[in-house]
Amino acid sequence: MPQTLSAIVLAGGKSSRMGHDKALIKIAGVPLLRRVCEAALQCTSQVYVVSAWIDRYRSILPSTIHLICETNPRSPLTGFAQALPQMQTDWVLLLACDLPRLQGEVLYQASHQLVAISGETIALLPKGEKGWEPLCGFYRQSCFANLQTFIDQGGRSFQHWLAQQTVQEWCLENRDILFNCNSPLDLERLTHEES
Repeated sequence: MPQTLSAIVLAGGKSSRMGHDKALIKIAGVPLLRRVCEAALQCTSQVYVVSAWIDRYRSILPSTIHLICETNPRSPLTGFAQALPQMQTDWVLLLACDLPRLQGEVLYQASHQLVAISGETIALLPKGEKGWEPLCGFYRQSCFANLQTFIDQGGRSFQHWLAQQTVQEWCLENRDILFNCNSPLDLERLTHEES
């Protein structure tokens, strides 16, 4: 596994579809945000949570997690861009806070692929029917300048930015780890399956 890996967990959304803060929803007694951070900790000891509401989350996270206060939250892309310059590693694992089925072992295994990725490739990401899955994958820290230029030109969409980049597909055997818990229906489905 590369020694130069850190992780960013985005928890800046307003949870409008859920109706209340999804990061705090407990799955098997553990808040969703904490579950995601614990999965990331299986890959790296350097895990950062980006949110406009860091005081809300401090008490539910391990003391080793770093908190970055997101200023002027606009989109997941801008949250990522705010945190990226603070990373001192070659690669950054980016995760959404709403991935209840995320498995640390799967992330750990994928991190072994990073050493073999060609220099022009800026990310290792799963691909879905609608395009790349940008909020569960690995990015080179060096992509920041390109990303910032895209944002400065008015860009807000991960898909539009990634369409201009060289990305390697992360072929997942079990795509269940990409399940997003975004709505009460998603939560009901998840709770039903857990019981």
